[in-house]
Amino acid sequence: MSQSFEDKMGKELSRRQFLGGTLAAATMALFGPSLLTQAFAAAEGDYEVLSGDHWGGLRAIVKGGRFVEAIPFEKDPFPTSLVKASSDYVYSPSRVKYPMVRAGFLKNGHKSDTSERGTGKFVRVSWEKATKLVASELKRVKEQYGVASIYGGNPGWRKVGKLHNSTAGLGRLLNLNGGCTRGSGDYSTGASQVIMGHVMGNMEVYSQQTVWPVIIESSDLVVMWGSDLINTDRMGWGLPDHGGQVGLEALKKSGKKVVVIDPLRSDTAEYVNADWIAPRPGSDVAMMLGVAHTLYTQKLYDEEFLDEYTVGFDKFKAYLTGESDGQPKTPEWASEICDVDAKIIKTLARTMAKGRTMLMAGWSLQRADHGEQTHWMIVTIASMLGQIGLPGGGFGLAYHYDGAGSPQSPMPSYGAGLGGFSAGSAPKKMPPTIPVARISDALLNPGQKIDFNGGTVTYPDIKLMYWAGGNPLHHQQDRNKLVKAWQKPETIIVHEMFWTATAKYADIVLPTATTFEQDDIEGLGDYSARFIYPLHKVIDPLYESKPTYDIFAAIAEQLGYGQEFTEGKSKMDWIESFYNAAVQQAKSKKINIPDFKTFWEGGSYVEFDIPESAKQWVRHADFREDPLLEPLGTASGKIELYCKAIEKMGYDDCPPHASWQEPVEWLGSKKTAQFPLHLLSSHPKDRLHSQMNNVTSLREKYAIKDREPIWMNTKDAAARGIQHGDIVRVFNDRGEVLAGAYVTDRFRKGVVRLREGGWYDPKEPGKIGSLCKYGHVNVLTIDKGSSKLSQANIANTALVQVKKFTGTVPKVTAFDPPKGA
Repeated sequence: MSQSFEDKMGKELSRRQFLGGTLAAATMALFGPSLLTQAFAAAEGDYEVLSGDHWGGLRAIVKGGRFVEAIPFEKDPFPTSLVKASSDYVYSPSRVKYPMVRAGFLKNGHKSDTSERGTGKFVRVSWEKATKLVASELKRVKEQYGVASIYGGNPGWRKVGKLHNSTAGLGRLLNLNGGCTRGSGDYSTGASQVIMGHVMGNMEVYSQQTVWPVIIESSDLVVMWGSDLINTDRMGWGLPDHGGQVGLEALKKSGKKVVVIDPLRSDTAEYVNADWIAPRPGSDVAMMLGVAHTLYTQKLYDEEFLDEYTVGFDKFKAYLTGESDGQPKTPEWASEICDVDAKIIKTLARTMAKGRTMLMAGWSLQRADHGEQTHWMIVTIASMLGQIGLPGGGFGLAYHYDGAGSPQSPMPSYGAGLGGFSAGSAPKKMPPTIPVARISDALLNPGQKIDFNGGTVTYPDIKLMYWAGGNPLHHQQDRNKLVKAWQKPETIIVHEMFWTATAKYADIVLPTATTFEQDDIEGLGDYSARFIYPLHKVIDPLYESKPTYDIFAAIAEQLGYGQEFTEGKSKMDWIESFYNAAVQQAKSKKINIPDFKTFWEGGSYVEFDIPESAKQWVRHADFREDPLLEPLGTASGKIELYCKAIEKMGYDDCPPHASWQEPVEWLGSKKTAQFPLHLLSSHPKDRLHSQMNNVTSLREKYAIKDREPIWMNTKDAAARGIQHGDIVRVFNDRGEVLAGAYVTDRFRKGVVRLREGGWYDPKEPGKIGSLCKYGHVNVLTIDKGSSKLSQANIANTALVQVKKFTGTVPKVTAFDPPKGA
């Protein structure tokens, strides 16, 4: 294969043939010199390169050395608003420009007044001083307390790229230093990934799903339960190709029946013109039990499937019919809890049983008190329908995420075969992990023991926290509790691009470069594995920020582990080795792709063809075809509707089969007398969690009077004298925030939504209980484990009251750098 192209002056340039003949399943796109790396850039600093981030691949336009425009990747069918805002992101006034140390810590070190965190002035220091300070603190805590007192935080997001991976970089650094305490699980799927391991032998939440073409061809009914694909499928763990949006568009065009079950008539429901059912938040399991009861009593379930592919239905049946507890889980019983008419529940069950049904469940369902029960009950209904492993039937727990359900190339998912920087081998005496969402409790209660997934966890005495890539003062629930806990460690080190609350509450802050200021490589299409994509450095790092790898390498050098960290390789050596791993993967599949030099210097990407067979892939089809030769990873090898392992744990908050467990707060609880509105904290549309909340051009799309919008029902607003656009006070017994009222009929009465990701902006920084001026939802959420099984977060279980704000409106300062910065 050969291509030629012309430069801006019209001169034809040609490249050598590098693919040699017809490729089995890969092509490579070459671009003109406007898309070459900076080595080929015009002298005046005008050039174009390929790069990207969690919101998509892009072509970066640089003029006069400044990143001025981002053009979405030409093969992205649904580019997001975040792509065009990428240059605003880089030049945000919120950037951490220099290595900074809190003044009190610089003067007094680990004996400083930790209550000053969030309030004190920062002092600029040199990189040499900063890295020596970090290294000396790691040594001190290790020698004085042991490595279990070092918490290696980073359970959340990180920049895209296989080299500048903060999770791997921090992991390698701390492993070389003897280890640390880490968190297990994550904030996205903490409950489900534990329970599904017992029920399905696989976490399911990150697995490939029955592909969209099969759904379009074979499904008669698609039920989206707590899932808003059109919003949540916009971002990726790597570079998204938005294949899920393609599938959703095909579903819309097909005219198939779609039912959306959600307190909000979501954007997805509007887009596909779905039937809408709006239960009370937190009552989904009761409604599901009503569906299951109808399937059972009307003999609409598949007894043969249950006998051959599952275990424990007889025990679940005893609960369902009331034989075990005296309460049949009839649709009428369910209706009293979920506030959905029993006739609608029965009709839904019959419609599911009438044809091929795909149950698409979102992760929001399990980010709730007793969140394990929701996805377990989804699997139970799917098992009763008997369609798991059939084209267009069964269940899926990941359709709303990162293009899951996109047909896959022959290359591996999550990187298309690329290698990646790793944390290396863990020390032999690595301290045990703690459930990641229990970090506040761990800081406040060292030595306390808790139950966790059949075992016991003892909280360590954490003296040093090292955070790189995550944003705990965003994603952890109950902000005031965490602010109190945050005063416990002696030292807090943070790597950050921007002055987030986490950075402002740190002792040492190291400025990291953005993705657009460093070279790297990434797969594009996490599930489709369709592209290998270069992340060329668009501009040099601004101010004194440094690439992630460089920062960790410098600290490792200070600790005496420099050679072990870098293995003597340059950054480009690493990137080339990652690419060569994909070359070897491709060769094993008889696919030819170009060598690294051609790929990197050619301003190009590699695209893999999607085989026709991949467009017919069905999840669990092999298990259905032969459950003996293709068993699940459970103890029984089958779907465990009743789990003996969980039975042996004897937990009072997680029985051994799916069941209705009353949440600690919900619209059926007595607490509604004081706080009558249920608060949901769903994902945002024009940012990725807290990423890009500081980008003004995006924030102007959704902010109301410079505050995070709170959606509320028209009747709820009228009863409180609130009009659209008013600034309101949202509060409960955990805290209070200001927000802008967005009044709509798309929410059921009694429910409000304040999307997660809004930056924490206390009126009195450092003070526990301070009013948040911007609208940070986790001021209001509960910090409690979903159950003893998973100890996951319960972000969607919370009650609040909303009142119109009166008085002087404080200025939002969430996005301003602190004093001294």
